[in-house]
Amino acid sequence: QVQLVESGGGSVQAGNSLRLSCAASGRTFSTYGMGWFRQAPGGEREFVAAISRSGGSTYYADYADSMKGRFTISRDNVKNTVYLQLNSLKPEDTAVYYCAADRYSRRSSRESSYDYWGQGTQVTVSS
Repeated sequence: QVQLVESGGGSVQAGNSLRLSCAASGRTFSTYGMGWFRQAPGGEREFVAAISRSGGSTYYADYADSMKGRFTISRDNVKNTVYLQLNSLKPEDTAVYYCAADRYSRRSSRESSYDYWGQGTQVTVSS
């Protein structure tokens, strides 16, 4: 079993950056593909990005032009941590951000593909 704990959220002004971290427990972190999702107030949870076990492959939500070029997913298997760098933040990026682990590393955008979830970290962007 994997336990995930997100951190790094906060309240920032538009145009600023944040780096979210997701620390995983256990010695099997490198065997999981990882993903980030977000849920805006009143909205459904949506896929943001995913990364393969080694970190060599990444996948971003292709339906969200607003995210392209601003968000970057990465991981450090020594530190058992996956990151989401958020640049040029906009008010519409305000959401709770969740990380999730997929034992089959499918780099999927589907919530059902993920086996473990963190509790989320709040990102609030003001204009």
